[in-house]
Amino acid sequence: MRSSVGRSVERGLACLAVTLAVALNGAVPVNAQSAAAAAETLSVPVLVPITGFLSLEGTSQRNGALLALGMAPPGAAAVVTEVIDTATSPEAAVTAFERALDRPGVIAMVGSMLGTQMLAMLPLADEHKVPVITVSGTAAVTERGSNHVFRFFPADPIAKLAHARYVVETLGARRPALITQTTAYGQSGRNHLMTHLRALGAEPVFDDALDPGVKDMTPVIAKALAANPDVLVLHLHSGPTALFIRQAALMRAAVPIVAGSAMHQPSTAALLEPSELKGVCAETASSPISQDSAGTAEFVAEYRARFGSEPDAFALGQYDGVNMVLSAIANGATTADAVRSALATGSHRGLAMTYRSDGRGNMAHAAVIVCYDGESRIPAIVRRYDSLGLP
Repeated sequence: MRSSVGRSVERGLACLAVTLAVALNGAVPVNAQSAAAAAETLSVPVLVPITGFLSLEGTSQRNGALLALGMAPPGAAAVVTEVIDTATSPEAAVTAFERALDRPGVIAMVGSMLGTQMLAMLPLADEHKVPVITVSGTAAVTERGSNHVFRFFPADPIAKLAHARYVVETLGARRPALITQTTAYGQSGRNHLMTHLRALGAEPVFDDALDPGVKDMTPVIAKALAANPDVLVLHLHSGPTALFIRQAALMRAAVPIVAGSAMHQPSTAALLEPSELKGVCAETASSPISQDSAGTAEFVAEYRARFGSEPDAFALGQYDGVNMVLSAIANGATTADAVRSALATGSHRGLAMTYRSDGRGNMAHAAVIVCYDGESRIPAIVRRYDSLGLP
């Protein structure tokens, strides 16, 4: 990774150019190449939800992709990008994909982290033979037989195994209450949590799903507590996760909470007081703000300088994924099929982990558990699970 010390004026202007172009949803050459040069270069569009109920997660995904593209290695420095908001509907995702294809030189795409949108994009990816990289956790994304999708975030079969193992093996829980979302993401996570919890001998005593638009969580919290659980297991999007934890704290629910990856996001934690987070844990692929390795610390510093916010695992996973694409281009991949082949057969040592495909496009095979101490919004990494889902 390039050092942040002594960043040049040219680099600063490049970042400004990309930022302004993103605001206009326009295609721009990364690193401030001229428009004429951009017409002759390769393109990696970024199709993510930056409005709607997944805006927090989608913005992180976008930022991670843009940070990687803005720091491309010399052999890929001329790659251009375009950010297109997919909102939250499958139809919007298809429209975004088709719009992106109108640009010349598309060699790969960053695809939405929303599972229903990724599933809608897959037929187009296969038809046009364009590799799509994503941080969607929905299991079905890599279960449809597409050889053009590559996931740089642990899929639900992996993430929910770590989630369940922590609940049962570390906390010793045997009576979990399970609260999930009605979305494809929520139900994918729910199904895998059920499977893993039962396999570990912890049959849920309560199981309910909430629409993302629900604001009053007190009825479901009361019902869950009435079942006398020894842990509350959540798999919700960011906003609902924060609402649930705040309202559980107001109800003085004296039961530990182990949430899904949405909780580890600094933007989610920012919606809560540190005291409301006491005893709350979450599974995720990584927690950049909790790590102090040189590479990750520099990534965090660059991210803060560029976007004025804290990075999360979605940003880091997408950063690592785009960097694997850029590495392939820098090493001579000049077609979409060459990039696809490099992703399918190679490995990449990223900041969060080392990525390699399991043959279906699942690139991430590690997860961590983070917990909050009630004094800070920065969680500590308390468990790491490696090589999950690999032979």
